[in-house]
Amino acid sequence: MAREEYFLDMRNITKLFPGVKANDNVNLSIKTGEIHALVGENGAGKTTLMNILYGLYDPDGGEIYYKGKKVKLKDPQKAIDLGIGMVHQHFMLVQPLTVTENIILGNEPRKNKGLMLDRRKAKKEVQDISKKYGLFVDPDAKIRDISVGMQQRVEIIKTLYRGAELLIFDEPTAVLTPQEIKELFEIFRSLKKQGKTIIFITHKLKEVKAISDRITVLRDGKSVDTVETNEVTEADVAELMVGRQVLLKVEKTPAQPTEEILNIKNLKVDDNRGLPAVKDVSLSVKKGEILGIAGVEGNGQSELVEALTGLREIKSGSIELRNKEISNYTARKIKREKVAHIPEDRHKHGLIMDFDLKENTILGYHDLDKFSKKGIMNYENIAKYTTKLIKEYDIRGAGMQSFAKNLSGGNQQKLIVAREFSHDPELLIASQPTRGVDVGSIEFIHKQIIDRRDNGAAVLLVSAELSEILSLSDRIAVIFEGEIVDILEASETDEMELGKLMTGSKADEAGGETLE
Repeated sequence: MAREEYFLDMRNITKLFPGVKANDNVNLSIKTGEIHALVGENGAGKTTLMNILYGLYDPDGGEIYYKGKKVKLKDPQKAIDLGIGMVHQHFMLVQPLTVTENIILGNEPRKNKGLMLDRRKAKKEVQDISKKYGLFVDPDAKIRDISVGMQQRVEIIKTLYRGAELLIFDEPTAVLTPQEIKELFEIFRSLKKQGKTIIFITHKLKEVKAISDRITVLRDGKSVDTVETNEVTEADVAELMVGRQVLLKVEKTPAQPTEEILNIKNLKVDDNRGLPAVKDVSLSVKKGEILGIAGVEGNGQSELVEALTGLREIKSGSIELRNKEISNYTARKIKREKVAHIPEDRHKHGLIMDFDLKENTILGYHDLDKFSKKGIMNYENIAKYTTKLIKEYDIRGAGMQSFAKNLSGGNQQKLIVAREFSHDPELLIASQPTRGVDVGSIEFIHKQIIDRRDNGAAVLLVSAELSEILSLSDRIAVIFEGEIVDILEASETDEMELGKLMTGSKADEAGGETLE
């Protein structure tokens, strides 16, 4: 295929940031009407490349050809005018406004010589796009009242409302449930059928195989290869991404559990609206084992973890750690009981994005004697400690003085893991530990969790990824509507059985779906 025949052709794109060459002569060629996966480790340059295509960054070198013509994308409006739309990983929506108001914002239809907003026309246009592409949303619902999956649909409709022919998705499944991912892929297929072209950034190789036509791999800021999806395996793509063979399944020895560390009895916790979220839950976790909690997000997992880590008040029941009641301890007091916590939202509860790495590595531990005495910080010790963690946990792309916000998502997650694991916890509560993380970092974090277990820690793992739950856990508790519906041996169950239990079905009922 001659280069001039591509729908989009990015040639030798280079982008420099202080001390970093984010894109180094990258080439990306997209065919009309294809679903093209852009993959690579965190920090490989994927998002930077797409931000250049969307006009958010100006490249330092290279050329972009769109529909056979050389273009200069000086800002997002220019990209939108050309028919390029982008759905960002963190949605750009105004929470108090309605679905329709968000979609038309900045492009409102007018009546009475442009003096008044034509709400009826706006709502009809949203409904027409929604119906055409199978993106069913309530045009009158407020953004704050709809699910994450629905919010993503609003973002897609917003790009289509502005006439997008090429749609860019940055980590589109990072915050979706398994069912929402299946629905998104149906939307992808519908968009493709209607003649749209899609580029999507992802870390999830199963999804790459399930939905893409071709794959371009970036590594260390360079384009390594472009391959036909049906001609490669997940292992092939992982090796291209990382530059070595990657273990896609965790290797571990059978658990050797000993005494009980965590004992939860008849726990009840309310959500932010004051409604029951955790309903009479009883669980225990022993030293030397991983108890996984499987469930569709929004079934009480977040509230359970927040109660266990001192971030949410419990209504009734008890939490015992080494036979000591710790119900309603503060978060700091729980940390001092040798409890480590990897939070599900690294931006909200894991890091302070405008703090540097030194400040983030001691976050929550800053009052320990080795870091401070009588309120005076020991910056020399902190610097040595941070340097050690950066090396041991392979935190890339920054030095001690760098802000956390300048790290890639995977390296932000490694920073949290490094901080929490470095204090030799006896109980590790890991919530979505590899969300938005590349295959190389997933392998690394999984090994660290297994090492904690093998060194005698008790691990409570919460994940929306069934493959992760099955791979890491020794036992699995399934949660549905705030209740534990079953506890299974990980070696005696599979994704199909867990999937049924997660949606409230009984294990012996028929059914089961895959991404394909």
